[in-house]
Amino acid sequence: MAELRVNPTRMELKKIQARYNTARRGHKLLKDKRDELMKKFLEVVRADKELRERLETSLAAVHGSFSIASAVSSPLMLKEALMLSKKESELDVDFRNVMSVSVPVFRLDVRTEGGTDSYNYGMAFTSGELDASLRELNEILTDLVKLAELEKTAQMLAEEIERTRRRVNALEYIMMPRYLETMKSIKMKLEENERGNTTRLMKVKDMMLQAQLQAQLQAQNAGE
Repeated sequence: MAELRVNPTRMELKKIQARYNTARRGHKLLKDKRDELMKKFLEVVRADKELRERLETSLAAVHGSFSIASAVSSPLMLKEALMLSKKESELDVDFRNVMSVSVPVFRLDVRTEGGTDSYNYGMAFTSGELDASLRELNEILTDLVKLAELEKTAQMLAEEIERTRRRVNALEYIMMPRYLETMKSIKMKLEENERGNTTRLMKVKDMMLQAQLQAQLQAQNAGE
């Protein structure tokens, strides 16, 4: 692991220690965020799975009803019956915050012209299977919008989980080891400098003692 290029001083050592402590706290917070995001993601995925299975069954029933209606009715009659719609739908999109991720909230507003009857064709020349298929399709519109909301939420949470995982790994395997290696290197250099200073002081002390002894010997010789 490559260490940071800094001057081996006590001031730099304190700065690196502060960075390391900040990185360690950030690492813990990001891990907690990742774990909570995973919990929310699994909740959304389970809800999405249940709703998708239910909708697949309902859509299969709608498809069956349309198939029967196509078999008992002429293509021209079906085309004329389904050409115009009495319903108008408007999709409102809002957002909510999930662990700092803005996920969408879809609301479907369906308005029917002329009251609650959604059929735009006369009942005399159409089959009951067509009525049933349209009724079943209307009943699952809200669930289809909800499924889109859940799947978009799952996608956005998965992207945020991946971003958070990369940040956690960068701190855990790159930045924090680099700070530790740099602090270790600075401490070793400081200790080496201290040993060098101690050795020099001892040499200076020995030289001073030797000079003092020589001065004493010269004084004695001069007194004799």
